[in-house]
Amino acid sequence: MIKRRVAILISGRGSNMAALIKAAAAADFPAEISLVISNKADALGLERAKASGVNTLVIESKPFGKDRAGFEKVLQAALDQHGIELICLGGFMRLFTAEFTRNWYGRMLNIHPSLLPSFPGLDPHGQALRAGVKLSGATVHFVIPETDAGPIVMQGAVPVGDHDTGDTLSERILEVEHRIYPEALRLLATGKVRIEGDVCRTAGSAASENFLVAPVVN
Repeated sequence: MIKRRVAILISGRGSNMAALIKAAAAADFPAEISLVISNKADALGLERAKASGVNTLVIESKPFGKDRAGFEKVLQAALDQHGIELICLGGFMRLFTAEFTRNWYGRMLNIHPSLLPSFPGLDPHGQALRAGVKLSGATVHFVIPETDAGPIVMQGAVPVGDHDTGDTLSERILEVEHRIYPEALRLLATGKVRIEGDVCRTAGSAASENFLVAPVVN
């Protein structure tokens, strides 16, 4: 099996990065995590990646200021040098130019802790709690120039309780994130997803039998 070469881009602790590295350690996983790139030298995820034996690279974005294209030129050179085929964003706190996202369209995934298109942008957990939704979750999607938009590859849902805080909801959703991100990468790496217009279709998929209702009232 030829494994697709993946780069994970991080800015912080890299919890989704760790989940992807763990999944990719399995012999039958169709992708390998070839490189972890951080735009911050002090990102905690760098140590986690090194401890797992993954190549790491720091490309500080601060010196580039608002010159996104300049930063991306250095980033693209690193991706080319390592023969990267697919990108996973794992808490990467920097926006891309439209040109960069177009170049990587269909090959770059992001994960967002809400059921998109609900609650894009900052503080999705707070947004969900203020809206009083009974279900929230996480979404893996292809990256397009618009933030937290793009064809949806996979979603996972969790119930939201009356006593939830941003922290407790975030913790529950993180479990779902760690479960669906590796599965979405698996689908992409094996060529099972295709984009039709603005929608992502999955080969051989069927609607799930299980469903989630909240709240449960005794």
